[in-house]
Amino acid sequence: MKKEWFEGKDCLDIGCNSGVITIAIAQKFSCRSILGIDIDGARVNDAYWTLRRKVKSMRTVPAGGDKLAESNTVNCLTDPVAESLNKRAKNDCTAPHHLQEGDFFDIVSFKKGDFIQNWHPRDNTSYDTIICLSVSKWVHLNWGDDGLITLFSKVWRLLSPGGVFILEPQPWKSYYDNRLVSETTRINYQNIKIRPEDFQDILLDKIGFRMVEDITSSVSGCKTGFKRPILAFWK
Repeated sequence: MKKEWFEGKDCLDIGCNSGVITIAIAQKFSCRSILGIDIDGARVNDAYWTLRRKVKSMRTVPAGGDKLAESNTVNCLTDPVAESLNKRAKNDCTAPHHLQEGDFFDIVSFKKGDFIQNWHPRDNTSYDTIICLSVSKWVHLNWGDDGLITLFSKVWRLLSPGGVFILEPQPWKSYYDNRLVSETTRINYQNIKIRPEDFQDILLDKIGFRMVEDITSSVSGCKTGFKRPILAFWK
């Protein structure tokens, strides 16, 4: 990842899961804002817990303090959209604190939403950078080729001119490994015509992105043995 893709930018993380990557990007690259969305409300609640723990680790907490606030926050977790949790988390931070990268509760936010079927940002909202890591396979298996095209088309519409879309597609073997997760995924797996190796051509030739960069090489030497391609597309 390059700092210029995020620094001072409005960003969107599709399929944020527990929010670890979302928060790490905000902290490392100084986003103006970053919104993480996920279809699973439990993961969104996890993301708010991750955010709250991060902020607590960046401030000075008095010994034995914040137990009542912690209890109050737990009571908010039944709301998967978690907007009330975000407000409560701000109110809970009553102890003196100093954040290294500004107020994370203003920079980072999370929402429960089905990006493919019914999630829409506020009117006229656009993003400078959109990331979609390890998500396209699940979109593909649950909504087929039409769902994948919807994902790509919607990302294009939400990106500002000159914006960047960072995509980590999963290999076809992982589709096979997860094809029996549900009856829907089993049926869609059998009917998929678009393969991951076709994504680049579709995004450039059909969706309209003007340029692509394979950024996998920048992480290929890491000790984790990371092998999946990561592609950056420019609008």
